[in-house]
Amino acid sequence: MSRAGPQGHGHEQDHAVRVQRIVTSGTFSLDGETFDVDNNVWLVGDDEEVLIVDAAHDARTIHKAVAGRHVTAIVCTHAHDDHIDAAAELSVLTGAPVLLHPDDNELWSFTHPGRKPDGELRDGRILAVAGIELQVIHSPGHTWGSCCLYAPFLDTVFTGDTLFHGGPGATGRSYSDRPTIEASLRNRLLTLPGNTVVRTGHGEDTTIAAERPHVPTV
Repeated sequence: MSRAGPQGHGHEQDHAVRVQRIVTSGTFSLDGETFDVDNNVWLVGDDEEVLIVDAAHDARTIHKAVAGRHVTAIVCTHAHDDHIDAAAELSVLTGAPVLLHPDDNELWSFTHPGRKPDGELRDGRILAVAGIELQVIHSPGHTWGSCCLYAPFLDTVFTGDTLFHGGPGATGRSYSDRPTIEASLRNRLLTLPGNTVVRTGHGEDTTIAAERPHVPTV
């Protein structure tokens, strides 16, 4: 099940670049438990090419939203199964490489034991699509390889499960750590401009300014 819609902001229309949200439904499993979840899948691009953030649950629906555009990359903000379960199939459908931070390779292997990611996300790496740049910010804590994508031109950061409306992403499960995610937020994300829109892995958007009070200062 899914639904999709445009999420315009900032200078997107000036550059013909747009952000599209697709909500897909499935499950998240870890540590012997399984939960029903709705995920945000993000498409960033123009009429010619697009970058996909988090290929969750439904490769066919995501591929339909691509609508024939060239896919430059399928970026995985982290390797929990609900964010990557459609990545391999979507890569076949689009021919696009799957990118993941190597610190999450073990988690990835639980979902895709016979296939490795095609490339690595590294802190500071720049990904280009439709004439704009997105910077990789390594933000461990929710998982060791969690990354965010900062698009200054769009005044937007894609945070996966690192930052939500209401504060930090969940910890307490395997491969996570609360002090680490709080340090990532203080040092890597909350230093972004306050008007930066936070596009999350689940739920509604927020802003950097709105979330600063929800992260401990020490």
